[in-house]
Amino acid sequence: MERQPVFDHMVGSCPAMLSVFATIEKAAPTDLTVLVLGETGTGKELVARSLHARGTRARGPFVALNCGAIPAMLLESELFGFERGAFTGADRNHIGHIESAGGGTLFLDEIAEMPPGAQAKLLRVLQDHRVRRIGASRDLQVDVRVVAATHQDLASLVGAKAFRADLYHRLNEIRVELPPLRERGDDIDRIAAFILECVGREQGRRLELTPAASARLRGHDWPGNVRELENSLRRAAALADRRTVLDAADLSLAGAARPLRLQEILEQATEAALLASLRRHGGDLAAAAAELDAPLGEMQRVLENSNRRQRSP
Repeated sequence: MERQPVFDHMVGSCPAMLSVFATIEKAAPTDLTVLVLGETGTGKELVARSLHARGTRARGPFVALNCGAIPAMLLESELFGFERGAFTGADRNHIGHIESAGGGTLFLDEIAEMPPGAQAKLLRVLQDHRVRRIGASRDLQVDVRVVAATHQDLASLVGAKAFRADLYHRLNEIRVELPPLRERGDDIDRIAAFILECVGREQGRRLELTPAASARLRGHDWPGNVRELENSLRRAAALADRRTVLDAADLSLAGAARPLRLQEILEQATEAALLASLRRHGGDLAAAAAELDAPLGEMQRVLENSNRRQRSP
């Protein structure tokens, strides 16, 4: 199986992802806040973990909090902590996520879901590097880097006065925008190959896709992005009865498909079949063409087009 280009568990060679990787490398050594934007399933937490691992805080904790998964009335106590006796049921001191991330990175996913009161307190943390637990009479000094993420249009929410403009600008010191999978071209094949390689290692077998299966992946719209692709391939592998080759019928894909021209589907299937045959014949193009019962010159053209796409930034 061809080795795929991997950047901190993120696979990709399309221009948009190369730009993401370059921004991470430049931003990681700094303490600037980072705002990661992208649809659900595009890998926003992977970006945050990469920023942490490549920065000066790598030895410190990485603490993640999904602001949309916690009821608003509990979010502040989880984020800022509380003192014993601060409210009914507070029978002990509780260290919040901000304090827990001291010396490291705090990743706030779905930041757009944070209620206004918590937004104001978070802004104070970013400005003054101090936090006050609920029920406390004094502030605590904190040293934490914040990476925030959302799938929503935060700028539009600011315009609608649904999110604080001052907090938005504090969070948006560096911005990383993740492209949806449907716009990443050949990265779909690269990510699928990487996922199958990982699943294959876990299961002790080598997994690959038929040309028809590859074409189906390329034609899907991927509303759930990379997370949906991984789930689909893991499900297909689990239900394949120990087969090593997964066909289009093994893939259970929901949602609308992206329309493809017949010629495009045929070209994709031909390329996938040729590459698989080349692997079987150790790169011997003549042997691969003979196996496929196809003209050598035509297979040479297909291979050159494939190589050209792989080299393109």
